[in-house]
Formats: sequence, C-alpha cells, structure tokens
Amino acid sequence: MKSSLVLSAKLRNECVKPFTPEQAKEIVMSLQNPAVFCNMTFDWPALHWNVSYLAELLAEKKIPFRMGTKNMDTAPLFETECSYVAATLEEFLAWSRRHPPCSSGPFSGYDLCKYWTYADYKYIVKLFEDNSEHFQDVRWSDFGFFGRNGRESTLWIGSAGANTPCHLDSYGCNLVLQVQGRKRWHLYPPEDSSFLYPTRIPYEESSVFSKVNVINPNLESFPRFKKAQAHVVTLDPGQVLFVPRHWWHYVESIDPITVSINSWIELDSDHEARIEEAITRTLIGAIKSTEKPSASDCWLNPTEVEMTSYETNLQYLNGAVSTYLQHQKTSKTEHRDTGTPETEGILPDKCKRIKVQVNAELEGFKSMPSDPHLTIIKTKKLKQIPFGPSLFQVLPQDWETNPTGEAESDCTDILNEDEGHFGELDCGGKTSIINSSSGALVDHKNPCGGTSSTQTSICTNDLLDCVLNPQVISLIAHLLLEKASV
Repeated sequence: MKSSLVLSAKLRNECVKPFTPEQAKEIVMSLQNPAVFCNMTFDWPALHWNVSYLAELLAEKKIPFRMGTKNMDTAPLFETECSYVAATLEEFLAWSRRHPPCSSGPFSGYDLCKYWTYADYKYIVKLFEDNSEHFQDVRWSDFGFFGRNGRESTLWIGSAGANTPCHLDSYGCNLVLQVQGRKRWHLYPPEDSSFLYPTRIPYEESSVFSKVNVINPNLESFPRFKKAQAHVVTLDPGQVLFVPRHWWHYVESIDPITVSINSWIELDSDHEARIEEAITRTLIGAIKSTEKPSASDCWLNPTEVEMTSYETNLQYLNGAVSTYLQHQKTSKTEHRDTGTPETEGILPDKCKRIKVQVNAELEGFKSMPSDPHLTIIKTKKLKQIPFGPSLFQVLPQDWETNPTGEAESDCTDILNEDEGHFGELDCGGKTSIINSSSGALVDHKNPCGGTSSTQTSICTNDLLDCVLNPQVISLIAHLLLEKASV
C-alpha cells in the first residue's frame, strides 16, 4: 500500500499519466468487471468543482434537490417516495454546515440529522448553459473519448446518506469521476439479476430497479438476495470508476458533501436495448392508462413527468426496430467488405444516456440514434489488463487479492445439485423453486401478501413485474425482430 501511494505521488509530481488515451480506451473496452483508475485526472480543471466553487459559479440558479429520510427501513427509498425542494447551492451549503441555522428557506423543514438531500442526475449542458466555457473542464478525451467533455456529462451533489436505489442502466457503460468527498458503491454483476428481484415500478426509461434494499435487505421477502455477490468500493476524489454494461449498482454518499461527474458511453449493443426499452414503455403505458388512478400507486418516476401517448410509444418502437435492422445490415456489409470479425464498438455521436422527453410528440423517437450509418469505432480488446497502482479491480466482498491484482475466491458454488434451481422469471416478492426432478413450480409466498395458499390477490403491478421482466422483454424483442426481418 505504501509503495502504491509513493508511486501515485511520483506520477503526479512528474505530471505523467499512467495510460495514454488510446491505452485507457483499450482498457475500458476490455474490462468485464468494475475497476478504478487513479492518477488520470490530476490536471482536470473539474477537480476544482467543489460545492463552494460551484455555488459561486452558478450564483442564484435554483436546482432541484431530492430529500430522503435517514432510516434503516428494509424497503428501498425510491424517488417516488421522496420530497423535493428547489434551492441554490449556497442554500445547500448553509444547510449542510448548519450555519446559520436554517429557520427559513427551502431546507427549513428538514433536520440534517434526519434527512439527506441529493441534486442528482443534473445535465451539465443545461446547468452550465450560461457558462459553456466550463464544459472543457471535464476531459474524457484522456480516456480516449475525444470530443467528449462536460457537455456529455451529468453532475451529482449530495449530503451524507444521499443515495441512489439499486438499479442497472439499460444503455452503455459508465465512467464516474469523484470530485469532492467519498461515495461507496455496491455493484452486482448482470448474472445476479434474478437475485436482485428486478422491477420496472417505478418506471423510468433506461433504469431497471431492484426491489431489494441491498444495505438492509428483507431476506424473508427476498431470500435469493443472499446469493448475490456484492463488489464494494469507496471512491475517493480524483479517482474514476468504470461501471460495465448492465452492472447493478447502489451508490451512497459517506461524507458531509459529495460531488461527482459521470458520462455514459453508448455502445453498439445499445441498438437492441433501445428496442427493449421501447417495448417496456409501450406495454406499461398501455396497461397503466386503462387502470383507475390511485393516489397510493406512484408508478411513474418523477424524472418522467408524464407518460407519452400510445401512438408516440409505438412510433418510438417502430423507429428502434428499423434502426436496429438497418444497422445490422450496414454492419454485416462492412464486415464482409473488410473481412474483420464483428466486435463491440462505441457510437461516437449521441453518446450520452438520453431519456424519452415528454410533451414532445416525436422527441422520444428522435432521442434514439436515428442514423443507421453512424461509424462504429472499433477498439481491440486486451488479452491482459494492466492492473496495478493506477488501475485496480473492484473485487467481491469475500475475495482476496494479491499485489498483481489477480483475485482468488474462497466462495463455494452458488447452488448445489440437491437445492434445485430457482425460477429465473419469478416475479414480485414471491419465492418460486423449480423442483429438479419434476420441474413443478412451487410457490413459497403469496405475491400480494395473502394468508391463504388458495386465495390470491394479483394486482396490476404484480402482472407488470412478470410481463416487464427483462428476460421476457428480451424474448419479445427477438420475436419482433424475427417478424420484422421476414
């Protein structure tokens, strides 16, 4: 550890970065697990973006803050259950520092000991619309993504305890720079999805939430979660975390004030993901629009504002399918002409994570990459990742690593032959086990809390948890593509 710190200090003093942009990009495109880059951002002006600096820069600009309670509830605190205030960063600073006492103002009703606050997912391009020269403070070009800066990034500002519920992002991979304070990341691989009980309620385009509070799980309701393998890391200022595609993550601020900047790198494989998201949006909109509204059923995330019309959603779906098929056709032609194998690539344009916008009939359709002839940047994958002081992998909690960064696991197999196997398409909080010998589905818990095994109460959200299960949506997407290809 001491030698790593000495080497890091030496690199900074000599103004030498451990990887060239080309090398960093090759590493990003080769990594299959989360990893942390060190000594890559010491000359970024964005490292000066602490809240005091931003408060002066943004002056009286009001920013929406999400307010959450500091409790140990076993249920996740989704955004639909939070309250919201609009405040300046100066007002946020005064509240977080408790001086002067906030007897008035937007945070006056929130005790710092009982609440946390989060200005999350703020597009820098909108936040800095009057300070566009500061886009260049963020230099993703050091990771090989030339032309990418603050314009394609988002800003996150929070107090201690502020968190993002466990979820996965449907599109792309993620690079996260920690600027101020520390954040703790709990990450889970895509193969653990069935252990995390995925749900699309509340609905937000491109986010699949987990029903489990991964910090304080209810194992009686979600028994499979104990088989999930957490990869935990605390991200320090100046470090950059790489989050691979479809990795689940729960993120929590552990210092009084935290600031981070991220950018989603859109991948070639996102063409199919956009079809799946369009199917999800079309189905949930169609089903929920026929249901009698209920004040207790907050199914639409605040980021969505309102659901777009069925006609718009269907047009978005048709556009996604057409773009995918045209991209496949173009890609195959290019590979046939060049004789190169098909590999994962990065879309050079429209690379940030884009949500469907409401109140604009066709904007949701236009938000997807509509040009099927976009050139895909192919990057060769490394056979061996250069782990060391400037790049370390985020390991499972019960794994140990040697100085070379190679992990050794003392884990046993998740399931043995006598346990049977869990039904991967199980929905809601119900535990279903498929008996290995007979294949029969055995229900161990009523999905809606009924006390009798012969009496059930299936609600719309239970149905949606099954219909919108990512594996079901993936199957529907493949069937639609087969139909459209004929």
